[in-house]
Amino acid sequence: MAKEKDTSNLFDYTEDSIKSLDWKEHIRLRPGMYIGKLGDGSSPDDGIYVLVKEVMDNCIDEYTMGYGQRVELTIEGKTVTIRDFGRGIPLGKVVDVVSKINTGAKYDSKAFQKSVGLNGVGTKAVNALSGYFKVTAIREGKEKTAEFERGVLINEYKEAKTGEQNGTLVTFIPDDSVFKNFKFLPEFVENQIWNYCFLNAGLRIVFNGKSFVSKNGLLDLLQRKTNEDEIRYPIIHLKGDDIEAAITHNNDYGEDLYSFVNGQHTTQGGTHQQAFREAYVKTIRDFYKKDYDASDIRTGIVAAISVRVVEPVFESQTKTKLGSVNVDVQGPTMKQFVGDFFARELDNFFAQESLNSRSAEETN
Repeated sequence: MAKEKDTSNLFDYTEDSIKSLDWKEHIRLRPGMYIGKLGDGSSPDDGIYVLVKEVMDNCIDEYTMGYGQRVELTIEGKTVTIRDFGRGIPLGKVVDVVSKINTGAKYDSKAFQKSVGLNGVGTKAVNALSGYFKVTAIREGKEKTAEFERGVLINEYKEAKTGEQNGTLVTFIPDDSVFKNFKFLPEFVENQIWNYCFLNAGLRIVFNGKSFVSKNGLLDLLQRKTNEDEIRYPIIHLKGDDIEAAITHNNDYGEDLYSFVNGQHTTQGGTHQQAFREAYVKTIRDFYKKDYDASDIRTGIVAAISVRVVEPVFESQTKTKLGSVNVDVQGPTMKQFVGDFFARELDNFFAQESLNSRSAEETN
């Protein structure tokens, strides 16, 4: 009888196998968990653009809460500088906010009711994955600055007087040991900026001296994404509390949908996008009182939908797909919220268009 091979020492699993990493070590060991793929900047979803986005999201949250009408973004070579004119990080917590993984204001929904980021991770990930990271908070005539290298605090300056406007200034250089031979491509950055502007009408973002602003929100987005000669009818633009949509059709097959949650472009959709697809079909059927096939209704559709949700649940840190069932902790379901909006606003639009058509016929 053959003797069994002794493998007891090949796969030792003991107390020594268990490791405890600090916040920056974990981010640097598993960066994909926090920013998706690394890349070199040749693709719009590469990590260096996610780093920019994580800092910009905080600026947008300030604007959404009613603080600061402008954000300045500068990229010179590999150095990124972002300045907002919001409230500024409380000076006594500047170091903690960018270097303690469970520290932030977004756990309190009263401070940031409909923020895209609620886990307090984004800026820490930028810090940990940057060869150099500097943050300055300005509040009520005082400023506080701290500098880091790969998440390690190297300089913490005392509070000082300043004549600068309130806000936060962040400068970082992605770590070239993590992001190999990377390069920022302006067209990808500009596309990010336009999305911010479309979702926050009136916000002005200045990128390398060039100003970006949208007056009409998602209407402007769809106009930018479509060719006026190729759409079948003028874009329908609907707005409500915490929801906005723009819709048209072209002669292509399939569906071209752009969905957003709290300013985040959910490229993989989620509960809000599915709710829109169902609500649009139901409203068409109910208004015309015909059981049209859903695929016929949606074929060729080009649409954008944006919702604002309290404490959104995403399926990953990169926030590309919404998983929230409800729009608020105790509010309606996403399906009900979106469905009621379209049943009211889109139905009213169709009714008004029908009335206008009849009036035009009678006049002729």
